[in-house]
Amino acid sequence: MKKIKYLLSNLFPHDLVVVLFALFLILMNIIFSEKIGHWLMLIFINLFLIFFVLVVTYIDNKYKIKTIHIIRNWYIVLVVLLTFKMLYYMITPIHGKDYDEILINLDRMIFGVDPTVWMSKFASPLLTEIVQIAYSSFYFLFIVAGYELFKNKDYEKFQYAAFVVVYGFYLSYIGYFLLPAIGPRFTLHNFYAINEELPGLIFTNFLRDFVNFGESITSTHPDAAKIVQRDVFPSGHTQLTLVLMYLSSVYKMKTRYFLWIIGILLIFGTVYLRYHYVIDLIAGGIFMVITIWSAKYIYPWWNRTRSRIVSS
Repeated sequence: MKKIKYLLSNLFPHDLVVVLFALFLILMNIIFSEKIGHWLMLIFINLFLIFFVLVVTYIDNKYKIKTIHIIRNWYIVLVVLLTFKMLYYMITPIHGKDYDEILINLDRMIFGVDPTVWMSKFASPLLTEIVQIAYSSFYFLFIVAGYELFKNKDYEKFQYAAFVVVYGFYLSYIGYFLLPAIGPRFTLHNFYAINEELPGLIFTNFLRDFVNFGESITSTHPDAAKIVQRDVFPSGHTQLTLVLMYLSSVYKMKTRYFLWIIGILLIFGTVYLRYHYVIDLIAGGIFMVITIWSAKYIYPWWNRTRSRIVSS
């Protein structure tokens, strides 16, 4: 029991979130094992992830090795991506259907039109190029912000930001579980004609392929809609970009103006580039508020709990 308490006391809030979400995915794989083809592999990956977090936090706390300390603070970059990819093997088998029709009808009820179709009237290659670059920079923005805090040795701010970001990502992942959808580029538009219908200038096509690769779309598959990641509702790009914009302003970061400019273009691009319905953005904004609000209570609660574990 003492060893367990010691291991728990080592966990930063973002470590705790990673461990808890891994346990959640293990439970989901057990419950839906008859539907999920790779359920056993996914369980082993999540068990290894928990083991990795416990070992790294233990070594960092006991031996204070600089390299381990850096890994301990930055491993979440890869874990967020790994977890996102694990969802690919779970969501579609569990649900067996998509819910785009609900999202399309909500957009039409609110706006009276399909926003992505309406926006096409104002498209231009230059605008498409700029917005596609901004949209594709999503994960890079978190590294930029984290590097500034870490380089300046604002470790408390870095720890809080790391917790809020990974916690926010996992909340959006739960949304994907609840309402899987593939987005308007498949349902309202011809996915295979987007380069002709919404052309850019130099980098657009390459960056589209890069985004597609990240969402498990291969150029050789004849029907991309069948294999694309179900990651539309809520818009995690909107939710987490708003979180990052908020934190950069609160912390008065030097990069905040850059993050705000790219962030606004990125959020605009989620609809303009046909990745999301507007209702996804609205949900992303709501999820952002929930993330920031609840994080203010969860973060200090766990730090107090860690202190009690140490002193007990």
